Amino acid sequence: MMAQVRERSDHPQPAQRGIVLRSLGGIFRLAGWLLLALVFSILTEWVGLTFFWQDQGVAHCHRMLEHEVSYLQSGYRPHPLVHDPARFAAGWAESARRLFDKTGLPDWADRVADSGGGRLGAWTGRLYRLVEPYLWSAWYIVQVFAVRLAVLTLALPAFALAGMAAVSDGLVQRDLRKYGGGRESAFVYHHAKRLIGPSLILPWIVYLALPVSVHPNFVVLPFAALFGISVAVAASMFKKYL
Repeated sequence: MMAQVRERSDHPQPAQRGIVLRSLGGIFRLAGWLLLALVFSILTEWVGLTFFWQDQGVAHCHRMLEHEVSYLQSGYRPHPLVHDPARFAAGWAESARRLFDKTGLPDWADRVADSGGGRLGAWTGRLYRLVEPYLWSAWYIVQVFAVRLAVLTLALPAFALAGMAAVSDGLVQRDLRKYGGGRESAFVYHHAKRLIGPSLILPWIVYLALPVSVHPNFVVLPFAALFGISVAVAASMFKKYL
C-alpha cells in the first residue's frame, strides 16, 4: 500500500486549467464549430448550385435570404432581449456582408469583370464567368448564416425557459417518487442525461446547415421540447437519496 501511494506521488498530476482558460477554450471551440458550419453551408449551396438548382442559380440563395428575414418580419412580436428581431437579424446580416467584402473577393470580381481585351482579358473573363455564381452564392449564404445565427441567439430564452420548467417539474416528480417509495431507474436517468447536450447542439448544426429556407419554429420548438423533456426525465429519475 505504501509503495502504491509513493508511486502515485512520484507521478505529478496534470495541472487543472482555471475557469478563464476553460472559458477561452470553450469560446474558441464554439467559434471553430461555427466556422465549420459556415463552410459546410457554403459547400452545400455550391453542390446544389452545380447539380440540383442550376436553373435558379444565385437567385436560390437570394430568395433564401429574403425568406429568412420575412419570417422575422411577419411572425415575431417584440423579443425580451431586442425590440425588433427583424432589424436585429438584418444588422447581423449587414455585419457579415461587410466582413465578406473585406476579404477582397467582390472587388476582385469587379476588376475581372471590367478587364480589357487581349488573351489575358479573355482568359480572366472565362474564369470570372465560371466562378461568378459560386462567389455571389457564398456572398448570400454568409448573410443567411448570420440571420440564422441571430435567430438561434434569440431562441436561447426559449431553451432557458423550457429548462427551468423541466427542472421544477422533474424535481416535483422526484419528491413524489421519493416519499411514495417508488423505484429509481439509473438506465432512464443516464439515457435522458445523454440527450440534454445533443438537444442543445443539434439546432445549431441542423438549422445553420439547411440548404433550403425553413421557418425557425420548425427547428427551435422541437429541439426546445426535446431539451425540456430530457431535463424533466433526468431530474425526476435523479437519485432518491442524496
